[in-house]
This record gives sequence, structure tokens and C-alpha cells, in this order.
Amino acid sequence: MSFVSVMETIGKGFAKGLKWAVEYAVPVEKLVGLLFPVAAPIANEVADATSLIQTAVLLVEQKYAASGAQSGTGAQKLSEVLLVTEQSVTALLAKAGITADSTYIANVVSAVVAILNVQNGQGSVAA
Repeated sequence: MSFVSVMETIGKGFAKGLKWAVEYAVPVEKLVGLLFPVAAPIANEVADATSLIQTAVLLVEQKYAASGAQSGTGAQKLSEVLLVTEQSVTALLAKAGITADSTYIANVVSAVVAILNVQNGQGSVAA
């Protein structure tokens, strides 16, 4: 089953879907190691920021899947994820000594999306 099909199914049963999506998601510890390899001493803040981004990506993807408007909406999805996460992620990363602007956070969001796509063996989905 493709990531898109899975997310469409999840979007239709939101309560059940969120639980499944969180279980499907890449473990935050793995994302932290991939995205922030030099951040071991400050991993809690980085893990929290990464978890926040991943959860937002999954929720936004569910929303678009439920409405049937997934294709060609990457820019809108990215914008929504940034709206929901940017301020908190910036603060969490600052605690970890990482200066993050909008472009940096957008790149991290794109990396999370790419990892989710690779994990499922697909080329492109989500934000």
C-alpha cells in the first residue's frame, strides 16, 4: 500500500488514523541522528523539535488526504507545517544552540518528508 493510500485511509478515520500514523512514523531518535548528528549532548530539545515537525507533517498530510487534495499541494502543506511548528521549533533548537530561520526549518520539514517517503519506498509525497 502506498504512503498516499495509507494517508487517505488515515484521513477518513482521524481518531484511529492519528494513533496509526504515530506508530508508522520514523522513530524520532533515528530522525535526530540523521538530521542533527552533532547534537548528541542536546538531543532532548532536538528530539522534541523533530517530533513536533514529524507530527505536524503527518497531521497536515491526513488533512489533505481526507479532503482528497493531495497532489500538487506540497507548497500549501509546507506552509501549514511551518505555521504550526516554526515558532516552537525555533525555540527548541535555540535551547540546543542551533540557530534556525524559516529556510532552515523548511529544509528540515522537507527532510522529514523525504525520510517518510524513502521509508515507504516512494519518490514523493506530502509537504
